[in-house]
Amino acid sequence: MNWKLVVFDLDGTLIDSRMDLVVAVNATREHFGMEHLPPETVASYVGNGAPVLIRRSMGESFGEEGLKEALDYFIHYYNEHALDYTVLYPGVLGALRTVRAKGIPCAVLTNKPVRISKKIIEALDLSQYFFEVYGGNSFDTKKPDPEGLLRLMKEAHSSPEETLMVGDSRVDIETARNAGCPSCGVTFGLQPETLHDPKPDFVIDAMGELVEIVLTKATLPPVSSTDIVSSVEIASPTEI
Repeated sequence: MNWKLVVFDLDGTLIDSRMDLVVAVNATREHFGMEHLPPETVASYVGNGAPVLIRRSMGESFGEEGLKEALDYFIHYYNEHALDYTVLYPGVLGALRTVRAKGIPCAVLTNKPVRISKKIIEALDLSQYFFEVYGGNSFDTKKPDPEGLLRLMKEAHSSPEETLMVGDSRVDIETARNAGCPSCGVTFGLQPETLHDPKPDFVIDAMGELVEIVLTKATLPPVSSTDIVSSVEIASPTEI
């Protein structure tokens, strides 16, 4: 049985958007008279959508009314600067070309707002590789709720066993599990340290390694916590 659908997360999986997110968050904090956060702190807040990112970044003492204003400021700023530093991770383009050449449908499911997600994908010349892009405001729920993944499976006429979810964080792995799908964790993204629990079915250190999994439906040995820690330790600081 072959794969009939591969679904990708966006930030930390296809694109290295770390610096643009860090700058936008710190611009928002600065606007409200707050000090900048370390890049690694901001990166650890990414994955559950912009509202959660801003809530965590502004802190518990920041009021609800202020959070709405902060979120609006962040989205406006990020929309203007989302492509200042953002680039594709190495191997992404080649992997997408190979998978598409084999006729396997691909899609994006991210918790980032859909409009800006599509803007980034189009600017990086990736639109041709995805039959659909869904964002955090495409549905009433966000990942790890499986609603978006189940919709993509229905549209691609793919069963859970024939669908692979690829992402860099616990949120993506939980989404796959909630939909009954296998998952692939990437160790070069924003949150490789979260891939311990739940464990993905596959783990890759470079996007080029995904090709073998997708084209052969390879069966890999169970992933251990030691395997993931080792992968994180050898990752380049600029990639994390």
